[in-house]
Amino acid sequence: MIPTFASDDGSAVPLDLVTTECFDTYSADLPESHRVWLDRQGFTGGLGKIALLPDEAGDIIRAIAGLGGRKDAERGRFLLAKAAAQLPAGTYRIDANPADANLDEAALGWLLESYRFGRYSAAPEMRARLVAPAGVDAPRIEAIAAGEALTRDLINTPASDMGPAELEAAVSDLAREFDARLAVTPTNDLLAENLPLIHTVGRAAAPHRGPRLLDMRWGDAGPKLTLVGKGVCFDTGGLNLKPGASMGLMKKDMGGAATVLGLARMIMALELPIRLRVLIPAVENAVSGDAFRPGDILRARNGLTVEINNTDAEGRLVLADALALGAEEDSDLTISMATLTGAARVAVGPDLAPFFASADDDAARLSDAAIRAADPVWRMPFHAPYEAQIEPGIADLDNAPSGGMAGSITAALFLRRFAAQRYVHFDIYGWQPSPAPARPKGGVGQGARAVLEALSDLLGL
Repeated sequence: MIPTFASDDGSAVPLDLVTTECFDTYSADLPESHRVWLDRQGFTGGLGKIALLPDEAGDIIRAIAGLGGRKDAERGRFLLAKAAAQLPAGTYRIDANPADANLDEAALGWLLESYRFGRYSAAPEMRARLVAPAGVDAPRIEAIAAGEALTRDLINTPASDMGPAELEAAVSDLAREFDARLAVTPTNDLLAENLPLIHTVGRAAAPHRGPRLLDMRWGDAGPKLTLVGKGVCFDTGGLNLKPGASMGLMKKDMGGAATVLGLARMIMALELPIRLRVLIPAVENAVSGDAFRPGDILRARNGLTVEINNTDAEGRLVLADALALGAEEDSDLTISMATLTGAARVAVGPDLAPFFASADDDAARLSDAAIRAADPVWRMPFHAPYEAQIEPGIADLDNAPSGGMAGSITAALFLRRFAAQRYVHFDIYGWQPSPAPARPKGGVGQGARAVLEALSDLLGL
């Protein structure tokens, strides 16, 4: 389901947005009967609260959505979405906004709140629909919501229905929709095409779930943007087998691929003047007699050798080959996204998207854009003194340095050895552990909206 705005046929119910701070001033201008009605309901603009104002016949003539107080604004985002979910069925248009709410964020939050994943069981639809508020860029907001819905759908689908072949089919559908070009390097050709790490990580899977590289291109003019997404459709940990509790959410280990595909959808739908390339190594890290082993030394596409000290650090391996491939062409900017390390989650929790940037200017642009897009990110350092930790001596690189410290940083430093010079890497979680406004429990995109918002500055559009 692609969330969209409702058409305005003149019958939409006016909706006013209020905070607890502005409620008294707002209510003073209401008819006395409505002030009494609100008082009897105890409505004061609290977060997620709604009030419905009737006419003499009992029909709803106005609705009010509470956005809470200053603390709610400091601690949350998409505040209107919490109230929108409580509204009765109907179409609404924002009328008064004494809360001075950001209408772009409010409108996007409404659409994101309406997302439902109903592939396996019926999910009741959100009953309230919104007419695009005056002054917002409705097509842009709808494109962002559609891209986020794609990301969520892909992550939420279990590995039984979202293996490498199904991920390929999803990319093929997206390419067909926007007249993009898709090239697929299948299992049998990976070694011949010098993509040995992708082949090695995925070779233990069943033949019909074999590894592949997905290479989608779109656009014929403008600056070049390369997006690389980790497409590990399920991660058992390989021979370094994960415990059951750690394996339960591994359907989301292709969240990086899902997020770059959502971002690519936004870019193509908005017809941005760029040349886009999306690279996704799609694999399943399985266990079989052909699984790669701790202690193995592998040679990557760019010639660097990698000692395998943990088969559960497979994401950086498949990304390495894809990044090396992307670096062989001139690109104005390369961005990778991956559900890569638990260390990132320990550092910043599930709500922030940590990122690394080779250029301070790029980091500043992304951080500023993230605030505007209500898509929080946090810069992490490419800390050069830790480079020695990923150099084992027996090979050029170590895929899993011992010691357990700075895991997200050492993983990012590993990837930088394969990437183009101008490089940004996101180590995302890709999962909403508990419901929040506009973000139901389940798969979620992180960083994509921030990148989209920053692209004009990053690429000089």
